[in-house]
Amino acid sequence: MFGFSGDGIDPILGALQRAGNSPRLVTARHEESAALMATGYAKWTDGLGVCLATHGPGAIHLLNGLYDARLDRRPVLAIIAQQHRTVLGSGYQQEIDAATLFKDVCASFINTVNTAEQLPLVLDKAIKTALATHSPTCVIIPHDVQQLPASEEPPPHSHGYVPTAIAFAAGRVLPDEDDVDAAAGVLNDGERVAIIIGQGARHAAAEVSLIADVLQAGVAKALLGKPVLSDDLPCVTGLVGHLGTVASEFLMSQCDTLVMIGTNEPYTEFLPKPGQARAVQIDIDPRSLGMRYPTEVNLVGDAAETLRMLTARLMSRDRSAWRERVTAAIDGWQDIIERRAYRHETPVGAQLLVRELSARLPDDALLAVDVGSVTYWYARHIRMRASMQAHLSSTLASMGSALPYAIAAKTAHPDRLVVALAGDGAMQMNGINELITVATMWPEWSDPRLPILVLDNGDLNEVSWEQRELEGDPRFSESQRVSSIPYADYARLLGLDGCKVDSADQVADAWDCALVAERPFVIHAVVDPAAPLLPPRLEEAAQKRMLAALEAEGTETARRAHEFVVDELHEQQELLSKLSMS
Repeated sequence: MFGFSGDGIDPILGALQRAGNSPRLVTARHEESAALMATGYAKWTDGLGVCLATHGPGAIHLLNGLYDARLDRRPVLAIIAQQHRTVLGSGYQQEIDAATLFKDVCASFINTVNTAEQLPLVLDKAIKTALATHSPTCVIIPHDVQQLPASEEPPPHSHGYVPTAIAFAAGRVLPDEDDVDAAAGVLNDGERVAIIIGQGARHAAAEVSLIADVLQAGVAKALLGKPVLSDDLPCVTGLVGHLGTVASEFLMSQCDTLVMIGTNEPYTEFLPKPGQARAVQIDIDPRSLGMRYPTEVNLVGDAAETLRMLTARLMSRDRSAWRERVTAAIDGWQDIIERRAYRHETPVGAQLLVRELSARLPDDALLAVDVGSVTYWYARHIRMRASMQAHLSSTLASMGSALPYAIAAKTAHPDRLVVALAGDGAMQMNGINELITVATMWPEWSDPRLPILVLDNGDLNEVSWEQRELEGDPRFSESQRVSSIPYADYARLLGLDGCKVDSADQVADAWDCALVAERPFVIHAVVDPAAPLLPPRLEEAAQKRMLAALEAEGTETARRAHEFVVDELHEQQELLSKLSMS
C-alpha cells in the first residue's frame, strides 16, 4: 500500500504495526503521490495497486492519482477514512461527503463499511471489481468502525450475512466466429495494411508481429502501446499522433486498410481520413469499439487469442512493395531524428540526452516518464526492445508522475534498473519532495541504481509550444517561466548522487556515471527550450500561427526556435514528398 499518515487512519496504522507492516505500507510525501504510486504499481505488476489516506484533505488529495488509474484503465483500490459515524452530518472537522466526491472516479464500486462483519465482503467486492473492470474502486471506513475488533470467524450462516471467497478468475473473451471471418475478408482484400497497437496488445507482442509479417503491414503505436513491441523490428514506424513520427504519418496517410488493436488513440486527425481505409478493431471492451474511427468490423476479445484466430484465416500474398515503402519511411525518419539530436550544443539538446540513454539501456530496464516535452523525446528517441518496460500518465497526462512511478517500479522490482525522465516543471511540482522518499528507501533495494534525468529548460515547454501552435500566441513568460534550482546539489544533500550537464560533450559521461552509481543519481541537464515540439504533420494555418508567435516574442530563444521550426518542417515535408513519389 502507498499512503500518508493521518489521525483518521490511526487504527489501521496500529493494526499494520502489530502485523509487522504486512501488507507493506510505503509512505509518500503527499497523498497525490501515493495514489500515483499505486497506479504505477498496478501498471508495473499488471495487478492491483492500493493507496491509503485519512479523511478530509488526505482523501481529497488522492483524486488525481485515481483519475490517472481510471483513464489509463488500471485497477487501484483506495482505502480512505471517514469521521466517526456519530458525528456525520454535523459539519464536523474534516468531514466531507466522501461517497459523493469519489463516485465519479470510483464509479465501478464505492462503499462505506459500517460493521466489522461487513469489511471482508466490501474489500472482496472492491478488489474483484477493480480487477474485473480495470478501474479504481473505493472503500470508506469510518474511524469508529476501524476501532472495532476484527472477527477471525466467518460470518454466521444466517439471514443478513454474506460470506465471500477471495478467489478471482478473469476467464477468456473470444470474438464471434462470423465476425472473425468478416475481419479476415477485409484484411485479405487489403493492399496497404497499417496496424495501430495500444496497451491492450501488451500480452500479444508475438501475435502482432506475426500478423504484421503475414500482411507485410507497418505497425504504429499509441503512446501507451510503445512498450508492447520492439522498436528494432523492421515493421515498426514508431508512435502515431501529435508526438508521433513522420514514418507513422506516412503509414496512416497511405494505407488502404487499418487494424486497431487495444487502443483508444485520441488524436484522430492523425488516423487515415474517414473513407480512406477499411478498418477492423480488436478490443476486450465493446464500449471502445468504433469510437475513434468508422470501423467496418469490430472484434470483442482478448488481443492475443483474437489475433491467433484471425491470422489463421489470412491468405499470404506478395505485399512486399508496400513493406519496402514502410521500411524506407522508418529509415528516413531515423536519419531525421539523429540529426536533430546533435543539432544543439549549448544549451544542449534534450533529444541528445534521451538518445544517449537509449543506447545504454539494458534489455530489462524500466522507464518512468513524466508529462511535458520529455514525453516527446521519450516517444521519439527511446528504442524499446526485449523486456524493457515504460509507463507514464498518458490519458490524464498528469505532470508529476515520473518519481512516483519510479518508486512504484522499485517497490515492485527492486532488482532491476529503473530510470526516471522528468522536466523541471514536474520536478518542482512534486519530484523534489519524492526524492526524499527515494533517499529513505534506496538502501533496501538489491539494485540501488535509479538514474533521474531532470530537463531544465526554464520553461513549461510543452504548454509554451501549444500556445504558439494552437492559439497563435507568443510565449507568456509570467505563466511559463520555471526558476532553476540546483537539482544535483539537492540530491547530494539527501545522500544521493548527481551531476550537472550544460554542454553536449558532458552527456555521455553523465550517463556512464549514473548507470553504474551505487545509489540514485540525479542528472541536472540544462537544455535548450528552443527545440520544437512539432507534430509529424502541421497544417499550413498552424505553421503560420506558430511562426508569427515566435516572431512576436522577439527573444534570442524565439529566433533560434523559429529557425529550427522552419528547418524541421522542411525536412519532414521533404521526406513525406519523397515517400509519396515512391
